[in-house]
Amino acid sequence: MLVLVVNCGSSSIKYQVREVTPEGSEPSPYTSSMPAINENIPLATATAGMAGGQVITRGLIENIGTSEIQDHTQALEILARRLDEELGGRTIDAAGHRVVHGGERFSAPVLVNNEIIRAIERLAPLAPLHNPAHALGLRAIQKTYPGMPQVCVFDTAFHRTMPEKAWRYAVPEQWYELHGMRRYGFHGTSHDFVTGRACEFLGIPREQFNAVVAHLGNGASATAIREGRSYDTSMGYTPLAGLVMGTRSGDLDPSVVTAMLERNPGMSAQDMNRILNNESGLQGICGDSDMRAVEQRADSGDERAQLALDMAAYRLAKYIGGYHVAVGGAQALIFTAGIGENSPGFRALVCDQLGALGVRLDASRNEHPEGNAARISSPDSAVEVLVVATDEERAIAEATAALVWERVKN
Repeated sequence: MLVLVVNCGSSSIKYQVREVTPEGSEPSPYTSSMPAINENIPLATATAGMAGGQVITRGLIENIGTSEIQDHTQALEILARRLDEELGGRTIDAAGHRVVHGGERFSAPVLVNNEIIRAIERLAPLAPLHNPAHALGLRAIQKTYPGMPQVCVFDTAFHRTMPEKAWRYAVPEQWYELHGMRRYGFHGTSHDFVTGRACEFLGIPREQFNAVVAHLGNGASATAIREGRSYDTSMGYTPLAGLVMGTRSGDLDPSVVTAMLERNPGMSAQDMNRILNNESGLQGICGDSDMRAVEQRADSGDERAQLALDMAAYRLAKYIGGYHVAVGGAQALIFTAGIGENSPGFRALVCDQLGALGVRLDASRNEHPEGNAARISSPDSAVEVLVVATDEERAIAEATAALVWERVKN
């Protein structure tokens, strides 16, 4: 089965086409329709029996709405022409979409119909830069590929298992009831995927697995895994909360925001949102948002770059320590995503602060981890430290194929 994996942004479409095939016996996915509210479906279940490792083609369409590409429908038409050439006459069987925000409604991948698209649109206030674009992409594919099945996989779904004491904010009840102010968490597809891979690597049944996952890219988050599920996570109502990121501040005293608005009457809420999301984090501290550039500058003796690294590593180490307690003692610390997988220096900077937990790195293994899952801790480490490659597109493709396979079968 050929699955088009789509990530629609407000002005871009990132895509892959993957070949997904049944693994051995016939797949038996969890359902072929919308799951019940609060029904947790981990990726291991949603993708059961499917293997989607082969990437046929990939690409990016940019500048939608600010170039000759006027809207997402036109972008999908361009994509369709590209795929006709690149696939040599083969036909796309289904499309799988990464959707940033599923709110409290979506806790698993779902087959798309008009009601699902409307529900995603209704969640736009929670992700105003993302969900409207996802809905546009879904409708554009409906128009470009009439009748082709589509599946949505939600970034927030994995975190629906958090207990209320973890996702609640200590604010007036009406803020939650009327405005949905609570912790949602993000990067869920990645956290779920690497948790499953770590369990396989270590030979631990998922329901017995306690860990901390650090998804470290330009956007970064940590998640506490308790009995194989999300128990707490660093991102909150939006992806701004938590760790120090490339351009995002992470955790901040809310009074900093109100004080700056009071002292600068010309500053709007939109200005503040832009500053905290796009001009803060590593960028705000040292003027660079790319971890590779920051590390190079720090190695050359740049004090601001070293401060940025120290702040980011310290913030993450604090979260790891707290989550170690939250899960009742982590069996593993898992690094993943661009920085987590490719920066031995930053991994060491974090783990050097975790001596109280008994964490010990093997310097050689940390410098050169091998394979898609690698142990980088020393034999005397009290906690396994792993580097596990994430593959959100594969997870989306496999979940899509499993749901579509079930629909076709029935």
